[in-house]
Amino acid sequence: MKSAVKNVKDFANNHSVLVFLFPFVLLFLLFIIIPIGAAVVLSFTDFNTVQMPHFIGIKNYINLLTSDTVFMQKVLPNTIIYAVFVGVGGYVLSFLLAWSLSQVTQRARTLMAIIIYSPSLTGTVMISTIFGVIFNGDESGYLNYFLLKMKVISEPIQWLTSEDYLLPIMIIVALWSSMGVGFLAILSGIMNVNEELYEAAYIDGVKNRFQEIIYVTIPSAKPQMLFGAVMAIVNTFNSAGVGVALSGSNPTPNYAGQLIVTHIDDYGFLRYEMGYAAAISVVLLIGIRFLSIGAEKLFGSKD
Repeated sequence: MKSAVKNVKDFANNHSVLVFLFPFVLLFLLFIIIPIGAAVVLSFTDFNTVQMPHFIGIKNYINLLTSDTVFMQKVLPNTIIYAVFVGVGGYVLSFLLAWSLSQVTQRARTLMAIIIYSPSLTGTVMISTIFGVIFNGDESGYLNYFLLKMKVISEPIQWLTSEDYLLPIMIIVALWSSMGVGFLAILSGIMNVNEELYEAAYIDGVKNRFQEIIYVTIPSAKPQMLFGAVMAIVNTFNSAGVGVALSGSNPTPNYAGQLIVTHIDDYGFLRYEMGYAAAISVVLLIGIRFLSIGAEKLFGSKD
């Protein structure tokens, strides 16, 4: 009798777990698994969103790597440069700012954290509007006005349509808005490091702040550092549309600010070559996966 009651309870408990898991599993299937599966399948087809997809094998991937000169000469180098500065640079900047704030008083830290975090709350349109005014190509643009006033330049510079300036401006804008949830997570991790660990480290031979960061702060805040790294990767590709918003066109002028994400938008939603766009998105997904694995190797737990 007791065994039967136990079996009934176990069955009920197992099914209650399934009930609670069902919403997550359903959403995960609808918004992650099915879209990824559809993208992989469509990447092997010629699909213009109107006619039925036509299977063409790996032709899209071959064209991407051998025939798409814009992708190889503009998009890929731009994406690598952007990812290094916005992804890696933004992550390092997040850590340095978080560590710096951990050294000040609570009131000052709270105020500065709000100031640093607030730009990440604004959307791409708002950011582009603000920086569009600063980098306006006529004399009314704040930067042109200042440089003309100081006699540094003799005529206004077309900042947002220039091949030389668009990508650096995109990087500045993205860095300005990159101190988001990852920055707060790193700050939280640093603030929760046990003070006794620092005391023990100095007894064991740590001599300065740099060694303190390397041997105590980073190892103790590894979970938050990992989360911050993942968010930096996500932010890098989430903010990739800023070039289109700043220049007002897709593709950007002479592809100067074209990144993989905007290349996907160009082919998928402007040229309606959805099969080719899906192939590019699969390549991007593989790249993000490798970056995530690298972040997990650096900051993940071995347990």
